[in-house]
Amino acid sequence: MISFDPLSIPIPKRHQYITGAVGPRPICWASTVNERGESNLAPYSFFNAIGSNPPTLVFSSNRRGRDNSTKDTLHNIMATKEVVINVVPFDLVNQMNISSTDYDSSINEFEKAGVTAIASTLVKPKRVKESPVQFECKVKDVIHFGEVGGAANLFICEIVQIHIDENILDEDEMIDPMKIDLVGRMGKSYYTRSKEGIFEIDNPFTKINLGFDGLPKHIVESKILTGNEIAQLAMETSLPDEKEIKETKESLSLNHPTDLESHARDLIQAGEIRKALCLLI
Repeated sequence: MISFDPLSIPIPKRHQYITGAVGPRPICWASTVNERGESNLAPYSFFNAIGSNPPTLVFSSNRRGRDNSTKDTLHNIMATKEVVINVVPFDLVNQMNISSTDYDSSINEFEKAGVTAIASTLVKPKRVKESPVQFECKVKDVIHFGEVGGAANLFICEIVQIHIDENILDEDEMIDPMKIDLVGRMGKSYYTRSKEGIFEIDNPFTKINLGFDGLPKHIVESKILTGNEIAQLAMETSLPDEKEIKETKESLSLNHPTDLESHARDLIQAGEIRKALCLLI
């Protein structure tokens, strides 16, 4: 065993020890609005349920360790005291990942992540239509744990309305863990899912990606590719030029392809994301 005072090691390493040891952690996909009614959507894995009467969820938006800045979620909640917490199944994990990018506050993450914003019943923030469970919440309290990088801002949220997709319920009208197939966050770039266990995806954070709204319309509207697969294309930071497309076509020996989308899907599943994007364009 190694033993040490946590404050004696750098914040990034301290953070990794904590997030690597405490997991899998559920993911809160938090939708908020600012005072102008502009939407923000961001994921947080410092999240859990702490009570059912009153029904209460908590999550934290920490100050950024690299520059001590705070996030739009904190600013919006301080202004409105409302949030919608959407859960994240495996089918949405890559779209959720896009929304973890540090976009400018003017950017709509619903559009970037390719998910549908729908009106809530009792609060102003929009819900993620594709999420199988959506909790409309009033924020009862915000606890600030400091003003240095990595410090937590803890939101205590009372659920005032719950929306559940009937397709995830079992014969007793309870949530079936295999049907909902939730994703949990682990240390570094690792995640886990209800059905199959641990997997890894790259986290964008400061890498400003194309997003769904930066892809050609025919790709976003594909009838073959899933949202998760399109999201991997949307994680690219630029569209390929004609030279790159030509070189990719030649390397794949595709002179007259008959089913580009299926071939592109095979490339995505093999991790050849850039080649797939070239092929589709």
